[in-house]
Amino acid sequence: MKTGVHPAWYPEATLTCLCGNTFSVGATKPELHVEICGRCHPFYTGDQRTLIDTEGRVERLKRRYKLK
Repeated sequence: MKTGVHPAWYPEATLTCLCGNTFSVGATKPELHVEICGRCHPFYTGDQRTLIDTEGRVERLKRRYKLK
């Protein structure tokens, strides 16, 4: 590897989520801020909302292709 080309590595960088969760990760910046993490992501929390279909597009697609 060439010297002086690669960014500095911070093995204990602090990652902060909007939900308030904070933990350490390895990164090229000392502090990271993210909007969503594993603690507040709907897939991991089980709080997924169903798709609201106000115009009946899903039913129209099913009728068009005769899906069940």
